[in-house]
Amino acid sequence: MTSHHATLDASGLLCPLPVLKTAKRLQALASGEVLRVETDDPAALIDMPHFCTESGHALLSQEEMGEAIIWHIQKK
Repeated sequence: MTSHHATLDASGLLCPLPVLKTAKRLQALASGEVLRVETDDPAALIDMPHFCTESGHALLSQEEMGEAIIWHIQKK
């Protein structure tokens, strides 16, 4: 399990809201801190890695747990 500094439950939200809320939540973190995000939108499988690549944040892990996908993203 990856340790984290903050969490965001984006379950029930559809594209593009999980990415938008993730971006906003990351703004409040210091560089190097890790955000744990939970999503259940299948589009997040494409959107989250793309968001991390485009914004420079590090996607540390992606784990599917039933319907949920747990992401650990390190702020650049």
